[in-house]
Amino acid sequence: MWEMVSTKVIYAAIPISVVVAIGLLRKWRSRGWAKCLSTTCLRGKTFIVTGANSGIGLETAKALVRRKARVILACRNVAKGKEAIAEIRKEQPNGGELIPMQLDLASFTSIENFVSIIKAGFYKIDCLINNAGVVIPLKDDVKTQEGFEIHLGVNHLGHFYLTNLLLDLLKRGSPSRVVIVSSTLHEKGKLDFSDLNLRKEIEKAKEGKTDARHNPGYSNSKLMNVYFMKSLADKLRGTGVDVNACCPGFCYTSLFRYSIRWYHYILMAPVFLLFMRSAQQGSETVVFCATEYNIEGQTGKFYRDCAEYQSKYPFDNDEEIKLWNVSDEMVKARKPL
Repeated sequence: MWEMVSTKVIYAAIPISVVVAIGLLRKWRSRGWAKCLSTTCLRGKTFIVTGANSGIGLETAKALVRRKARVILACRNVAKGKEAIAEIRKEQPNGGELIPMQLDLASFTSIENFVSIIKAGFYKIDCLINNAGVVIPLKDDVKTQEGFEIHLGVNHLGHFYLTNLLLDLLKRGSPSRVVIVSSTLHEKGKLDFSDLNLRKEIEKAKEGKTDARHNPGYSNSKLMNVYFMKSLADKLRGTGVDVNACCPGFCYTSLFRYSIRWYHYILMAPVFLLFMRSAQQGSETVVFCATEYNIEGQTGKFYRDCAEYQSKYPFDNDEEIKLWNVSDEMVKARKPL
């Protein structure tokens, strides 16, 4: 009888031991994930966070409001933005001001309407955080309202246009900042200026001739983000507007909802548990770039884990200049090249 009881106790203890072991492994793995230690009061400062109703954007908004900032939640769906505000208020009833505003980065008209409202209501902007982004399988062939490939249109062109329209307000807020949320996946990007809309890749994807695990549209758009950061930083030197990019790391958010199925989480559970950060953990470097006093005046840099990161991508000055010029032409023409 005692042997039976002992056996049951052992069997019952095994799952608990596994859970504890996984927890310890994750804690060990996350020890290198930096935290933003800045606690500077941001009262009186205005921040715009695109895609602030969920994921990293929401956690970034929470961190800024905790520091008493005024945060404009620029969301494609205003109702979800209001829900996000209600969630934040439950946690922080005495935090900074929260303002939901509609912004669809897949529409130049929406971007223009958003900027016109901002300019009517605010004299200056202290920080613009270009966080919103999409990852959609190429085979779905999704386009923006202007007809651009969705990753090019939203992740790059949308923020390119938005930022340029807000430059006068950012200059008035000097010292101010632009933070561009990119990814180290930019190192896998490859720009073909004869086909930035990826028609060749999309056709191959439709025929099942591509690796579904790699989305060149997303990687390319993250490379464009870094090039945009570098170009804008150079153009704004001496104005008091710092421009930097960052990688939040591989995070558990809704960003990959079109690419990762439920069974992937089961098959890849050990990898996800060890390498996938929470949205809050991913937001730390974004908040660092937006608030850390010690990096004020430093511009044109890429950050990861709250520290400067040296990219492995072989950046080319001619490619950088060409991307800016082509992007400007696309915005002005309002049609894909």
